[in-house]
Amino acid sequence: MYPAQDATGLTPYAALLLRHFCVWTSQARGVARRRGPTNNGRMSQSAHIRLTHRRVLRIAWPIVLSNATVPLLGIVDTGVIGQLGAAAPIGAVGVGAVILTAIYWMFGFLRMGTSGLTAQARGAGDTSEVAAMLTRSLLIGGAGGALVLLLHVPLFAGAFAIAPASAEVEGLAQDYMRIRVWSAPAMIALFGMTGWLIAMERTGAVLIIQLVMNGLNIVLNFWFVLGLDWGVGGVAWASFVAEWAGLVVAFALCRDAFRVPAWRDWPRVFDAVRLRRMASVNSDILLRSAMLEVVMLSFIFLGSDLGDVTLAANQVLVQFLHVSSYIMDGFAFAAEALVGQAVGARAKGAVRRASILTGQWGLGAGVLLAACFALFGALAIDALATDEAVRAAARSYLPWMVAAPLFGAAAWMLDGIFIGATRTRDMRNMMALSLIIYGASLLALVPLFGNHGLWIGLLVSYVARGLTLGARYPALERASA
Repeated sequence: MYPAQDATGLTPYAALLLRHFCVWTSQARGVARRRGPTNNGRMSQSAHIRLTHRRVLRIAWPIVLSNATVPLLGIVDTGVIGQLGAAAPIGAVGVGAVILTAIYWMFGFLRMGTSGLTAQARGAGDTSEVAAMLTRSLLIGGAGGALVLLLHVPLFAGAFAIAPASAEVEGLAQDYMRIRVWSAPAMIALFGMTGWLIAMERTGAVLIIQLVMNGLNIVLNFWFVLGLDWGVGGVAWASFVAEWAGLVVAFALCRDAFRVPAWRDWPRVFDAVRLRRMASVNSDILLRSAMLEVVMLSFIFLGSDLGDVTLAANQVLVQFLHVSSYIMDGFAFAAEALVGQAVGARAKGAVRRASILTGQWGLGAGVLLAACFALFGALAIDALATDEAVRAAARSYLPWMVAAPLFGAAAWMLDGIFIGATRTRDMRNMMALSLIIYGASLLALVPLFGNHGLWIGLLVSYVARGLTLGARYPALERASA
């Protein structure tokens, strides 16, 4: 039996959501027309004049473009090393890059935590704390990089123990990683600097850093590998130079912060209360991210049990998920900055308006992505895979991928909202609840529906995250008053 429908053809629940969305849209449009003063650099209740669609787009579009350069670099790495005419170097670079990315990922909390805390300090008009946050993130990044350098031998050995490769591939991958790991301090410090720049709404600077890093990396790849014939080591040295160059560019773009004496106000930088808060925020994000990684890894591993064709088809469609995340990140990062500033200003109305504006763009992006996948997904599958069996399998699961941006939009955007508000305990707890729901759905659905059940389970995890975080949103607003 279907739920009763109203005159619009919608269920009462859907109609209620639609009415709220229309009211919120009207309020957001009105916000852009009103004007009011600010108070000593703080975002007062009247500071909603700055919360406009244009402002959201100004933050979001550089992130979208920046993310677009990431897969391009991977394509060039593979293409250049592929000119050597052997399979082992390609595999070595791929495996080495995945291992290093996984190690660096453990410090991804630094970007999110720095973004939320810095945005709140900015919203509160505390310029000294804004500068001190940059110093703290750099110190943590440097310490994290030093830790990776200290432990890189057992870390690499452990990675190959979990996922062994042929002797030739492992040897070349070890050579690659032993060179590139020396840029770990730069890469981890860049997490913090990126978060700080996002909080300051300087996403154009993030784009510049990414363009310099990836552009230099591509040029050096051709020179070192094809010109100097350095092989796999040439790819590693290209990344090493580019990553340190990215850090230098980031320092140049953040130079204004170092003109404020507070960046070296060591009693403030090492203030126990602020450090404990930062540690709490970062640890919550780390645990939440680890649980999210469990969802994705289990999706991949369970897919591998369903046969090589199914695994390959899932891998093709996962690229669509990456595209979705690259685009949605722009609007989620805008939410981090704007909601964080509103929370720092103790402006409840501005928190709601920032959430509505960024949420509208996130939902719009989800609808656009779903439409693109529906219209052009089959063509993209044919471009990514040549095996007819894989193509056919991927097309059969494509409807789930079309639905993913629609089902996941709320989860992606609420992540940004909660990071900005540093409600990271809620993020951790709701992720744990969502993980349980996801696991239960897999136990029920995969035996019945196979890979279709696996995809439904993934969508269930998105919906669970969106609903559980949405249930905590009123508490977020109340705490911001």
